[in-house]
Amino acid sequence: MRDGITLVMALAAGLMSFAVFAQTPPASPTDRPATQGTQLDLHKPFHTRSPWRLVVTEGVPVKDYGDNDAPGALTLCLHKGPAGPCVSDPVTLPLRAPTPDYAIAWEPHYLRIAKVVYPRGPTAAPFLLLVTGSLYSGDGDQVVATQLLAYDDGRDAFRRVYSKSTDHNNNQEIRFIDHGPLRGSVITAEPQDRLPYGYWIVVDTLSQAGAYRQSLRYLSATRYADGNPLAVIDSEMPTIERRLGLWKPGEPLPSPAAAGDGKPCVKPTLRHSELWCD
Repeated sequence: MRDGITLVMALAAGLMSFAVFAQTPPASPTDRPATQGTQLDLHKPFHTRSPWRLVVTEGVPVKDYGDNDAPGALTLCLHKGPAGPCVSDPVTLPLRAPTPDYAIAWEPHYLRIAKVVYPRGPTAAPFLLLVTGSLYSGDGDQVVATQLLAYDDGRDAFRRVYSKSTDHNNNQEIRFIDHGPLRGSVITAEPQDRLPYGYWIVVDTLSQAGAYRQSLRYLSATRYADGNPLAVIDSEMPTIERRLGLWKPGEPLPSPAAAGDGKPCVKPTLRHSELWCD
């Protein structure tokens, strides 16, 4: 692990996109799902009026921007029955680029998650959670897009209720919370590009009306290269819950099921407001 002096020098030299100054390494460009194409029946879990289904197909394999073998571009479609046309707008985010002449296309090539989730418990209306990743750039950057879709019974259609994407390879994360006091919320950890080199923690909470609203934003106690193997969101969970009135000092610490090395988090402790598993 690089020390703080090396970190500051590297960032100041503009090399942040060529190295990972975070707590865990990014996924390798070769770590891709074995099967990209999939079909998901939405009729039963959403009790849709029409037999809706999600269909994901993969194009011809390509090379990524680091000249590694990569899966072809993904096409995501909602079909209203076996012969229904492809309805792509609710499941396909608009492509974006830093500048109009930017050469890299950030369309999805990796299907990370496609599943039905229950933000208010198993007896309430579910959401469709989609997480896709773009090709990797030459320095390992990747756009990861997260979407949540709800079913509108009145229109017999699906609509997007949440969308956000991250890029670069600095251990940023967008996480849907499927259990505990924050169930149904989405937490984002976005790295700073200047001192003190921490993360912006953002919590979007689901309202009774079914919309997401930002309920918390603060600068993390977690810093780049601080030696903590936990994911940033896990190391910040006590502070997140405390700020939202869901945890108080003296109560058992909210801790992840596993530490950064995959072993159980047997002894969670706080160090300067940051959770560690000792």
